[in-house]
Amino acid sequence: MKHWKSAISAFFLAAIPVPGFATDPSSDASVLLQVDVTSTAASTQFSLAELQAFPVVSFETETIWTDGVQQFTGVSLAALLGHLEISEGMMELQAVNDYVVEFPVSGAVEGGPIVAYERNGALMSRRDKGPLWIVFPYDSNPAYQTEEIFSKSVWQLVRIIVKSEG
Repeated sequence: MKHWKSAISAFFLAAIPVPGFATDPSSDASVLLQVDVTSTAASTQFSLAELQAFPVVSFETETIWTDGVQQFTGVSLAALLGHLEISEGMMELQAVNDYVVEFPVSGAVEGGPIVAYERNGALMSRRDKGPLWIVFPYDSNPAYQTEEIFSKSVWQLVRIIVKSEG
């Protein structure tokens, strides 16, 4: 009975729109991601079209949340931060359900994590861990196969807050 109630709750929570953020990731003008930089009070919002304008990164990997090898496509977290001229500090990665985890900007390296907007060639719905998911190429590097990295693999990502170190 308890599992049934959890499933019903999850279904309704997935359907609740988040103010200011897209519920339909295919809408070009809807905000999917906001990046705030506390040291400059700068805030940048990205739509799907704006994220897709970055160089596209794709890789195949297995995850602990899916069955079999999956193909993820998105923008390199390093490229996104580079575009915003962010090279140091600590990020707070925030999901739609208020899950928050810290991740150093130095961990956003080429060949590392991406902000994925597609899985297996299709946009991800909120129900499928989308519309944005921080994904690491887990299979290509044993350093990405740790509980710490798994905890930083934020799905339903809506905001990144960059804080200065020190």
